[in-house]
Amino acid sequence: MTSGPQVTRLLTLVPYLLQRDWVDVATVASDFGVTPKQVLRDLEVLVMCGLPGGLPDDLIEIDLDVAREEGVVHLRNAPMRRPLRFTSDEAMSLIVAVEAVRETADPATAAAAESVARKLSALVGGQTPRVSLGVEAGMSDVRLALTQAIGEGSRVCLTYDGAARRETTQPVVDPVRIDVIDGVSYLVAWAVKRKRWRTYRVDRIAAVTPTGEASDEHRAPPAKKGWFLGKEGNVVTLDLDADAAWVTEYYPTRGVEPLSDGGVRVALPVGDPGWLTGLILRLGPHVRAVDPPKAAAGALAEARIVCGDRVA
Repeated sequence: MTSGPQVTRLLTLVPYLLQRDWVDVATVASDFGVTPKQVLRDLEVLVMCGLPGGLPDDLIEIDLDVAREEGVVHLRNAPMRRPLRFTSDEAMSLIVAVEAVRETADPATAAAAESVARKLSALVGGQTPRVSLGVEAGMSDVRLALTQAIGEGSRVCLTYDGAARRETTQPVVDPVRIDVIDGVSYLVAWAVKRKRWRTYRVDRIAAVTPTGEASDEHRAPPAKKGWFLGKEGNVVTLDLDADAAWVTEYYPTRGVEPLSDGGVRVALPVGDPGWLTGLILRLGPHVRAVDPPKAAAGALAEARIVCGDRVA
């Protein structure tokens, strides 16, 4: 029985072999990212494939003895000679993905992505995707500086406008990668002073200054994951005044319930307590209640630092 990945590989292998006569088994293995032994197993399946009927001229012909003993593949008959083509929806999906790359990449990569998008668009008659793509990617010079620092393994100093504490800081970091999560670009970096992995929204980085130092070696950074985790224990419910109802349109929610006086009760998936603290501080007196109450602890602590005992 063939697996899903093998079926996908077999569908691509036929047009591949049609374009390459007497190709080495080792070359096929390298191009498809599998072992030579796996290529031979794939060929054993291919010789049983072809058009309905199963007559000799209906089946793909490959000399398996030559492949095994001499290490080369020669495809003698392939009734399915039409090369693979993208469907309109497949091309559209690729265009959207390439556009996301263009929005977040450095100028050179963005230019290459734009060229690829134009070619894909031509395949579907110049159509544009039936979706709206919005990526918070920050300034192009910031992305370029971060990309260069990551490629060179260089340490940099960020000028960062944080939302949780509403202040500008200048952390020194070893940048590792840029992730796009929920339409927002984040820099994953080792914070030198804090000695731990941190994520920084790229659109809040105002400047990137090289320190002239090389990045240190660190343990592997955390795997990319959705910022809003969506688990039951990570959902926080806020009762808000009508003046804060904009939250339901600006952030992903797990449920919205109108209140009798025009306010709203909104369930928010929360992946970062610092983000929730910043939101509660921003909304201030428009927050009537927080459930569970402990989710407001960070905001209360920050407020007491500023206002003292006047905060209940």
